[in-house]
Amino acid sequence: MPAETLNSDAIRIDLSGDWLLASADNSHASTIALPGDVHSALQRAGIIADPYHGRNEAEVQWVAHKEWVLERTVAIDRGDLEGHWYLDFESIDTIASVFVNDRLVLKADNCFRRHRPDVSEALVAGENRIRIVLHSAIAEGARRQAAQPFYVPYHEGNSPIANGNMLRKPQCHFGWDWNIAIAPLGVYGSLALCRLETARIEHVATRQVWLEDGSVDLQVTVTLFARDPGIIPIHFELDGVRERLDCAVGAGETRVIHVFTVPEPRRWWPAGSGEQALSILTVETPEESVTRQIGFRTIELVTDKDEAGSRFAFRVNGREIFCRGANWIPADALMSRVTPEAVEDLLRSAVDANMNMIRVWGGGFYEPDWFYDLCDRLGLLVWQDFMFACNLYPSTPDFLENVRAEVDYQVKRLSSHPSIALWCGDNELVGALNWFEESRKDRDRYLVSYDRLNRTVEAAMKAACPEAVWWPSSPSVGHLDFGDAWHADGAGDMHYWSVWHENKSFDNYRTVRPRFCSEFGFQSYTSMPVIRQFAEARDLNIASPVMEAHQKNAGGNERIAGTMFRYFRFPKDFPSFVYLSQIQQGLAIRTAVDYWRSLKPHCMGTLYWQLNDTWPVASWSSLDYGGHWKAMHYMARRFFQPVAVAAIPSADGRDIAFSMVNDTAGPVTVELQTFLVSLDGGRQPLFAAAGSCSPDRAATLVTIAATDIPAQALLFWSFEASNGMRGEGHYVHGTYKALDLSPSGLGIEAAPRPDGSFDVTVSSTGLALHVMIEADIEGRYSDNAFDLTLGEKKTVRFTPKAPFEGDATPRLSVYDLESCQGRG
Repeated sequence: MPAETLNSDAIRIDLSGDWLLASADNSHASTIALPGDVHSALQRAGIIADPYHGRNEAEVQWVAHKEWVLERTVAIDRGDLEGHWYLDFESIDTIASVFVNDRLVLKADNCFRRHRPDVSEALVAGENRIRIVLHSAIAEGARRQAAQPFYVPYHEGNSPIANGNMLRKPQCHFGWDWNIAIAPLGVYGSLALCRLETARIEHVATRQVWLEDGSVDLQVTVTLFARDPGIIPIHFELDGVRERLDCAVGAGETRVIHVFTVPEPRRWWPAGSGEQALSILTVETPEESVTRQIGFRTIELVTDKDEAGSRFAFRVNGREIFCRGANWIPADALMSRVTPEAVEDLLRSAVDANMNMIRVWGGGFYEPDWFYDLCDRLGLLVWQDFMFACNLYPSTPDFLENVRAEVDYQVKRLSSHPSIALWCGDNELVGALNWFEESRKDRDRYLVSYDRLNRTVEAAMKAACPEAVWWPSSPSVGHLDFGDAWHADGAGDMHYWSVWHENKSFDNYRTVRPRFCSEFGFQSYTSMPVIRQFAEARDLNIASPVMEAHQKNAGGNERIAGTMFRYFRFPKDFPSFVYLSQIQQGLAIRTAVDYWRSLKPHCMGTLYWQLNDTWPVASWSSLDYGGHWKAMHYMARRFFQPVAVAAIPSADGRDIAFSMVNDTAGPVTVELQTFLVSLDGGRQPLFAAAGSCSPDRAATLVTIAATDIPAQALLFWSFEASNGMRGEGHYVHGTYKALDLSPSGLGIEAAPRPDGSFDVTVSSTGLALHVMIEADIEGRYSDNAFDLTLGEKKTVRFTPKAPFEGDATPRLSVYDLESCQGRG
């Protein structure tokens, strides 16, 4: 929902819609729909091809090197011209000059700030021409780098377009090891021409003061802006309780505070821990209305010292919550393609996979208000980075002042959301001090520069919202500790990348004991239906130029293939290669999550990298571009279940412990059944066990010797908890490639249902491991990436994303480990 809606009595001219678009050199001209980006407008006009298709990325990079002019006219009656007028831009990306009737009214250089320049002196009765000149961010980055007192390095691997660190613009716009490098530019969010009446609302912020009797005072602070002194009535309404204040305002900003006392507040809880109770707060003046969703809750970051170092746990409403989730990157590389409906689908997919937290990563955007409204309603806690990632940044006074204003605006805009759990200073900037030759040679200079930036962010955040939870950087051991948080697992949050970037085995995840792992990941290819959207039949080879253009991590393809050699027999064809890459991705992340959850409460959070994609690309995501679930997302739904059982081998491989973890507030009893399964799919009972697990704890249910599993056999299990949660899994003592699997004999049938979905039945005449169903149309499966033993059948529900036309059924493929292997 929009943050503000003006009533019809005030004059607010909505400037969204079609504008004229032309390059400054007049070599290209078209129209652009605002809000939107230039690349999308040029594609719609046929001037450029789809940047995401084939190798078109290189063919469209010229766009960001040019200046672009956006124009439209607005008619204002002479009788309405009196008073003060201003433009209202929610976000301009990024370096821009704005003119009204050829008078410069704004120079913008921060994509993360709202701009409201006064245009009263520039307007005339009748037609008024508004012109926005979007300057090249590439040229401006180079100019600002040259003006620095010393060189400020950036990560060339992530940013093939240089000097993005000079600008307050999404850093992934300059590339990344999962993003297209085209440096988009445009105007986003709401845009309008408004007349200022008595005063306008700048900010609505809230603070909750919890009292000893269980009631809460909701302090509402409204910041008003006026040109002249006056009196303005303000209505405050909370859940139908409406009160009016007549407020005096002076020239400039005036703050008005109103308090609601809520005797018995319903608490807001993260998903899986309770209801997402929300109240609606409305602040109205005669000209405008601002609405905020309020969730009554307390939140703390627990960092107490203990025998291992210090803790890192979130305490919500007095209860410590184990955070299960993933990292969020922008929903699309091009803002014109982002829709609330598609974003909601991605966030619902997170909750459907038993997640309760996402981390909004620091190389993208502070997301729009409606994004956080969705998180509030879905119960997704948000770890919110400030937008600095993987580079070093300037610390000149003008840059720091720009950052201070950005932080002030964003924190005041977002801090009322109950979903916001933590504000983090940046992503990996402490580590970046060791990445560049310049900072290694002169660490003191660059460390002081970083500290100035980090302290500016912290001070501005605390000034805007003193009670907000602050964490200096991710990963970080703690405040004013500039050591290695990638491999230090005793305190703070950790990014653990040794398995992917250092090519370690999956078992390596069990060599560290994080207090909270906020990044770790393993790549896979995007799914076949998505690949076919950007690649032709001739391109369906991992080494083809098109597939390599859709792999942005140096050495990524080799690492995926090398891992297959380590664990699996090599796949027989391209679709099998894609399938197997997704299975091994899910197994990698499951290995980490199963072990780290078993350490609870030593470890209190795992956020894998990453939830979503910005375009169709090989990446660490569990959701394809467009929202389709990869194999890992189906696995995540199981390994993130609040009550779960996992088989975890000892470090020496001699024993296998069944760990049970309970993230619920009540004790549970877990009943476990185990089986030995032969390579032809036959199964025989091994043993049964039962145990209880305390609330919010993990415990070992039973331990067996690895020798209890015969050679060429697998350990299968199923469990049921007393709260109704259940699950199953298997364990291979060794590698899958060592198994001489018999033919699985997979069969698949689909039957339509009256509601437009399909019942898909998969059968097996042998052992079918990691069975993956794939349709030629987009949709969601009730289950996938599951196992079948000899003679088993499983029926899952397939729901197409769009209604399926006619009586036909979708074309279905089915993969499993045995059938994807090449044969001699």
